[in-house]
Amino acid sequence: MMELIINIFSLIGSLALFLYGMKTMSEGLEKFAGDRLRSILAAMTKNRVMGVLTGVLITALIQSSSATTVMVVSFVNAGLMTLGQSIGVIMGANIGTTVTAWIISAVGFKVNIAAFAIPLLAIGMPLIFSGKGNRKSIGEFIFGFSFLFMGLSFLQEAATAMNIGDMVAGMLAHVPQDSFFTIILFVIVGALVTMIVQASAATMAITLMLFGMHIPGFGFEQAAALAMGQNIGTTITAFMASLTANTQARRAALAHMFFNVFGVVVFLIVFYPACDAVSWVVENLMGGGNDLFKLSAFHTAFNIINTLLLIGFVKQIEMLVCRVLPMKEQDEDYRLKFISGGLLSTAELSIMEAQKEIQNFAERCHRMFGFVTDLMQTEDEVVFNKTFSRIEKYENITDSMEMEIAAYLNKVSEGRLSDASKAQIQKMLRQISELESIGDSVYNLGRTLNRYRQNCHDTFTDTQLQHMHTMLGLVDGALVEMQKRIAAPVSRPTTSYNIENEINNYRTQLKNQNLHDVNSGLYGYQLGVFYVDFISECEKLGDYVINVVQAGKSLNTDSLLSAT
Repeated sequence: MMELIINIFSLIGSLALFLYGMKTMSEGLEKFAGDRLRSILAAMTKNRVMGVLTGVLITALIQSSSATTVMVVSFVNAGLMTLGQSIGVIMGANIGTTVTAWIISAVGFKVNIAAFAIPLLAIGMPLIFSGKGNRKSIGEFIFGFSFLFMGLSFLQEAATAMNIGDMVAGMLAHVPQDSFFTIILFVIVGALVTMIVQASAATMAITLMLFGMHIPGFGFEQAAALAMGQNIGTTITAFMASLTANTQARRAALAHMFFNVFGVVVFLIVFYPACDAVSWVVENLMGGGNDLFKLSAFHTAFNIINTLLLIGFVKQIEMLVCRVLPMKEQDEDYRLKFISGGLLSTAELSIMEAQKEIQNFAERCHRMFGFVTDLMQTEDEVVFNKTFSRIEKYENITDSMEMEIAAYLNKVSEGRLSDASKAQIQKMLRQISELESIGDSVYNLGRTLNRYRQNCHDTFTDTQLQHMHTMLGLVDGALVEMQKRIAAPVSRPTTSYNIENEINNYRTQLKNQNLHDVNSGLYGYQLGVFYVDFISECEKLGDYVINVVQAGKSLNTDSLLSAT
């Protein structure tokens, strides 16, 4: 009994080592690639064919279709990739993941790679403790590669010790061998196991191991059905990652699920002829020396044929998922658009997502500022109160946005970052703090106008209104320029500085003029107080705007320094 318990834990531990190796190897390559991945995707996803090839390349490199699809979902979530582009990459990711099966089929159970894995750890050890990020990432990749094949070797040993083959044969003895429903059952089992493990490579390795044992009742057709089920199960990872994302990201995850389910349905219709065709190709064109090649060939054929069938219908798939998941404008309007707690991949990609969200934050502040002009232009009490309520609501939103973006950046900073990335996060935290102050300042402008309407018996003169609108125009120009500089920082934001100086000078001019007008009896002291409060708050808002721009300037300067 004790021996059985030890063997069970050995089996689970071997699988855990395999999964950890896969995860470490994938993350090491992702970190090493860093922002290069964005450049690759931007350059190679301009059409659907290049998108597919990109998906194949990246997945073959990082050995994880789940990692690729989660990355793609995060890109769509951050607005770095369109939904149509993401569908092509996802198609390619399905093909790229078959490389793992071919590697395992070729050497995984024949060559004692575990014997080579230990010396590889000795090579990776100094790299792991290296101070340089790229070397450390390479070390992680080497460690992951070693752990993966050590886990595979231990998995085979544990399965042999437990007589897994006999146990599986005993269970399959009660299952009809020639029934098509048995094939469907294996598809379901493959999907469920992959959903639980969340790694199709692991379930594929187990399937190859079982198939290589020549277990009665578990032949090529049953193994192929398991492999098809794994293609459905692997979609759960990206789907779960998209749950906290925006609608476009959820659509990308849904497209992934639709694509794989469609392929399984099509192959089930022609399942037996497809199996016969793959067997013929392997036996007659590939020598037929390795039975595992049959399963790897089927896995590859499934994904390639599915891609060829659907690559011409990317637009239709996009339309379908858009109909299934329509955009909810109200929900989208009052939530973060680009970042979510579940979409952290590499630090560089996460920082890019946060930068997009900061741009969204700035746009929201500008939209909020527009309500102040609406307040000044309306005389209807109901409309005024409704608009002021919107300003109050937006002020609460800006508070929440600051906290959520800051929490996201803090979560990113917990990972391994370069000095440049750490500095960048600090500057971004400063930006969101100043943007939140802009929201507070806009709210103060609204409150000033609200108090004026409720407590002041005089009305602003035409000259005062003209000056107030002129000041609002200057601040609006500063906000527009701020958004440009957030999107594209420059080393010398001359236009922003000029507008800031103009706001300061105009504020001083109007305050002096106000003293003269009050002393001259043109209007009362109370009206002058509301007038100066409004003008001064506009000037204060301009200060917050220039602070945001200066933080962006620092970001740009740092990036230039790090590049030289």
